[in-house]
Amino acid sequence: MTKTIIKSLLLVALVTANFACKDDLQYGPLVRDNRPAVPVTFTGATTFGGNPYIEVSAAGAGTIRYTLSIPQSSGRTIKEITRVAGGGTAVNAASLNTASAIINTAPIAGNGTTAVFETTLAAFKAKFTGVSTTPSANPYTPSEIAFIFLVTLDDNTQIVTQQVRARLIP
Repeated sequence: MTKTIIKSLLLVALVTANFACKDDLQYGPLVRDNRPAVPVTFTGATTFGGNPYIEVSAAGAGTIRYTLSIPQSSGRTIKEITRVAGGGTAVNAASLNTASAIINTAPIAGNGTTAVFETTLAAFKAKFTGVSTTPSANPYTPSEIAFIFLVTLDDNTQIVTQQVRARLIP
């Protein structure tokens, strides 16, 4: 009998505690998405999962080309791609401050709401000798390299893009 009373009291306490918590759906800065006021998208990239990617043929010229764009409705234009960092898929925002990860030696000028970054797989291999650039034969585990960009708008606002990848195909 006393076990039943104790179990009932614990159940009532659990139900009371569950409804006593207020869920205001307002989360702190540590658990919210960090989205810029002006989003940067990658024209022609495919998104499957978290990061957009393009496909690059390892057998051909190996041209890696990203067209970065912002919405025309934002009222802003892209002044320049200030920095480009590259490497393996562990590239992140901190890579933009790591000298060994920086690819461009000078800012790349924007053109209205777009800017284009272009390099080759051969130039990438020369810069990042420790990163594997061998295409995978298994389509379920593709070989990828990654880039991240620091974009400066016309009002000198700087935006760090999400990581974007180049999937290497045979």
